[in-house]
Amino acid sequence: MSMEGVENVELHAGHHEVVQWLGLTFNLDTLIATWVTMAIVILITVLATRGRKLVPVGLQNIVESILEGLEGQLAPNLGRHWPMVSSLLFTFFLFIFVGNELGLMPTFKALTSPTSDINTTIALALCSTLVVWVMGIKVKGLSYFNHFVQPYKALLILNIFEEIAKPVTLAFRLFGNIVAGEILLEVLYNLPWFVPVPWVWIAFSLFIGIIQAFIFTVLTASYLGMALSEEH
Repeated sequence: MSMEGVENVELHAGHHEVVQWLGLTFNLDTLIATWVTMAIVILITVLATRGRKLVPVGLQNIVESILEGLEGQLAPNLGRHWPMVSSLLFTFFLFIFVGNELGLMPTFKALTSPTSDINTTIALALCSTLVVWVMGIKVKGLSYFNHFVQPYKALLILNIFEEIAKPVTLAFRLFGNIVAGEILLEVLYNLPWFVPVPWVWIAFSLFIGIIQAFIFTVLTASYLGMALSEEH
């Protein structure tokens, strides 16, 4: 392919195959990628927990190492409330991690990352916010909402905007990084044949996928920690 051909190449990253059903619009490729992601996460958890051993080996050892590392980072923010939300935070991380890598892995080039669809990242961010509210109310009752007028009642509007900004920034940070990575990799795949495939950049993109899953999970844990703390 010539350089002129590269300039004219049609990028598919960020575009979705749309279907209509009962007056609703669905991004078919996102739905497929989401189900594939869920299947992979379920498969990993089943294989890692089947026939568990006191001294972990193989996949059990890998998964336990990841979860222990996450616990070391997240548990201090949540203290005694950690057991109530640990499974949810682990699920967030595994789903986003697998979903991010799905579209960035060279062998999965035919699939898009579900997190490259703003609808998916908004849904994840809203779930994160809803969990914070539910846990806050569960632990503190309706007094949880007192933080909207603290330290001064005049800050009510500012605190409301801050609460809205949390899911918005969660959604757009994750979406922007993943779709940008997919677009760049698609451009690199269409470089002329004599240009070697930039494996270093592909490895970097995979690393970015891990980091974005970690950031989303850490921020959710941070919001939970602030909501459940006694001084909140």
